[in-house]
Amino acid sequence: MGRDLRSLSGVKLSAGTMERNLRNVLVLSLGFLLLFTAYGGLQSLQSSLYSEEGLGVAALSTLYGGMLLSSMFLPPVLIKKLGCKWTLVLAMCCYVAFSLGNFYASWYTLIPTSILVGLGAATLWSAQGTYLTIVGNMQAQKTGQVGKDVVNQYFGIFFLIFQSSGVWGNLISSLVFGQTPTQGTVPKEQLQTCGASDCLMAVASTNSTRRPSQDLIYTLMGIYTGCGFLAVLLTAVFLEPVKDAGPEGDSEKQATPFWSTLLSTFKLLRDKRLRLLILLPMLSGFEQAFLSGDYTRSYATCALGIQFVGYVMICFGAVDALCSVLFGRLARHTGRIALFALGAVTQLACIVALLLWKPHPSQLPVFFVFPGLWGMADAVWQTQNNALFGVLFEKNKEAAFANYRLWEALGFVVAFGYSTFLCVSVKLYVLLGVLGAAMAAYGAVEYLESRKAVGPLAAARTKPAEEGVTQTKL
Repeated sequence: MGRDLRSLSGVKLSAGTMERNLRNVLVLSLGFLLLFTAYGGLQSLQSSLYSEEGLGVAALSTLYGGMLLSSMFLPPVLIKKLGCKWTLVLAMCCYVAFSLGNFYASWYTLIPTSILVGLGAATLWSAQGTYLTIVGNMQAQKTGQVGKDVVNQYFGIFFLIFQSSGVWGNLISSLVFGQTPTQGTVPKEQLQTCGASDCLMAVASTNSTRRPSQDLIYTLMGIYTGCGFLAVLLTAVFLEPVKDAGPEGDSEKQATPFWSTLLSTFKLLRDKRLRLLILLPMLSGFEQAFLSGDYTRSYATCALGIQFVGYVMICFGAVDALCSVLFGRLARHTGRIALFALGAVTQLACIVALLLWKPHPSQLPVFFVFPGLWGMADAVWQTQNNALFGVLFEKNKEAAFANYRLWEALGFVVAFGYSTFLCVSVKLYVLLGVLGAAMAAYGAVEYLESRKAVGPLAAARTKPAEEGVTQTKL
């Protein structure tokens, strides 16, 4: 009887832990949803709304330059000093500042607030990855599940909710700007320079890129700023702080020398696997930068008008969100290699088609097909890249995710940096080269892991208890 009661109490405790862990994942996801409803909508509009003198693209390049610099040292230090929760709250405040800077967009407001977002972005995403990995590890430990499966599931739930921010943020912008359409009849001469042939749209202001009225811009910025403030409040009030239940005690972690923590991001590059994997986050930066900076401007805005940018990006966000949760679950059955192959083939097909396509207003459905397929490929990179880094570098999660954001930021900086100098066709060829190199390097890492796993796997079969402990160190 006593044994039954203890068993029943253990089941109740496990259920309570599961509900609490899932609640924290949902709170974190909703906070990011609100925050990136604002930021995602703003990012999609920068290159089209502030096309004069390349201000919009320059702001995005500066933003990711700041993210690149902060990735080198800030995330591990802040996460260890403040914990994941308050690191998230502090970083979210930087994003709110960017929304405020867009009220009066100029070189003196956008560039400083872009730097601020860049400094906060690396810590935000490193804390997010660390938090989800720890919570997934805790859940696996309580339920006896495989650690990487729970981490994959939690990342899938997170990105399902998070990626839908692309729907809401862009829907808001299109509804607001659609009140007074800025698009007239597009001249044939302009249509000939749209798409892969575009070499001038980065700095040229045309009929279809005229700015909406200042009143509409104020309305949109007010909505976005409100979303950012709600995200900060939700995270600060409802997200529970967590501690990594690793094998080392807290006192040992606190005893880590400051400079060792500061340089942990670079120290992890001693790992050959990470040196090979840096191309994956760089690919993520390149492909997202192309969609938000070049596709929105040189395809959608050039041929349709700025009020269509939001609707086009909604398609990307919706498919990205649905595929994120789908791939998070599929990874259990197919493994990550099959999903990486799917993402690579899909992105390759899109790049080739975009090189050949001549956009025209009469082909309206096609403008939505490409962002949808792009969203499917991006869902692979976002869910599987994050889960891969969390699983391979379980003992150095903060430094691993800091490295991920560092190299992703470098991809953004390079892509936005050459945006005003290269034709769209050249950018697509660059993206094609990065995709090929990233997949080759990823294949090498999988090969190394398969060789390394042969010995330990045989030993683990004879020591299931030890295997369980190892799996919950994620």
